[in-house]
Amino acid sequence: MRVAIVVEWLDAARGGAETSTLQFMDRLMARGVSLEVFTRSALPSTPMMTVRSIATAASTRARATGEFLDKVERAIDGADYDIVHAFIPCNGANVYQPRGGTVAETIQRTIASRRTPASRAFKRLTLALNARQRLVSAKERAWLTGQDRPIVIAISEYVARQLRSHYRFPETHIRHSLNGVDAHPGSPAVRAADRSRIRADYAVAENELLLLQVCHNFRLKGVGRLIDAMSLARRRGGQPMKALVVGRDNPHPWRRLAKRLGVDGDVHFTGPKDNVAAFLHAADVLVHPTYYDPCSRVVLEAVVFGVPVVCTRYDGASEVLEDGVSGFVLDSPDSTDLLADRIGMLADATVRQRLSEAARSASAGVTMVRHADEVLLVYEGLAGGARAEFGRRRSSSSRRVCPRNHL
Repeated sequence: MRVAIVVEWLDAARGGAETSTLQFMDRLMARGVSLEVFTRSALPSTPMMTVRSIATAASTRARATGEFLDKVERAIDGADYDIVHAFIPCNGANVYQPRGGTVAETIQRTIASRRTPASRAFKRLTLALNARQRLVSAKERAWLTGQDRPIVIAISEYVARQLRSHYRFPETHIRHSLNGVDAHPGSPAVRAADRSRIRADYAVAENELLLLQVCHNFRLKGVGRLIDAMSLARRRGGQPMKALVVGRDNPHPWRRLAKRLGVDGDVHFTGPKDNVAAFLHAADVLVHPTYYDPCSRVVLEAVVFGVPVVCTRYDGASEVLEDGVSGFVLDSPDSTDLLADRIGMLADATVRQRLSEAARSASAGVTMVRHADEVLLVYEGLAGGARAEFGRRRSSSSRRVCPRNHL
């Protein structure tokens, strides 16, 4: 099977969506799928993957994205791929997988992450003036509400709801496949060594509850709400705790917030790290009070690792958890009181152990292997239907159809 992949960026350092896409592609190639990848990232080709790095000369982000899509749409027009799988709105693709969720929901939840009506109004204005945002939003809306709709692979039920609510997208064109992860907890010895080293590096005593958050957009992922909840939990007393925030973003506004709330000595910003598994080994709880995540990789990884999780229903990964049984799921990231309460409950090692065991039981199907296999079934169904339709057309016409290849 020959599949074209359209993804603007393929750099794992950019975030979880790019990492998931790379792991997904690896699993497809392991199953004998030949890939041709259209991207702006500079990646080497391999025997199973031809990379078409698209250079752009545009001076702005919006124009560069538009130029990239124009070039890709011309290249795939009439080409003889079995499947064209796009991760960004791209006319001519027959499969769309918005790993970042729909553009419409991204805008809505980004505005919701602002704390005051005035800041939300200002963010709404800046997003409306963002040329790249307008371009991608308009392309997605036109594509998903037009006549030539793609099949959309929803990586969570949350994403499927977005399709229905924002675009009235038909269920007949949605395929459900929960996102997966390639996560491999280390041996007991490795886990113990990582726990000892990380906690020593950040001066976390063994009797302190270590909270972990991993993200690249601190405001959207609720870092401020974690700090609020830590301050409230401290005022309530109980077990001492510290938090590590791992990821790439400007920490200064959040350090100021922590200082204002009296917990600046307990919240450490580590910057981006390649060894997230080691931090999961060291942590007692993963706290992810996100305003928006289509299906968070780090929550799925924590489930596989057996690390108790507190997240929100605005994260599609929460769908693998049963609230109060295998994790805690908040209805809103703004529920600071409830978040502090759940953190306080998890100070009890017995509660943590119970949630950890239940999470591991729920993690059996949370694999990238399963996700890739489900997507491959979608491909096979579409390719089979296309071949059948081509055969019917060919038998009813004496004209030979020769697919064009513009590469």
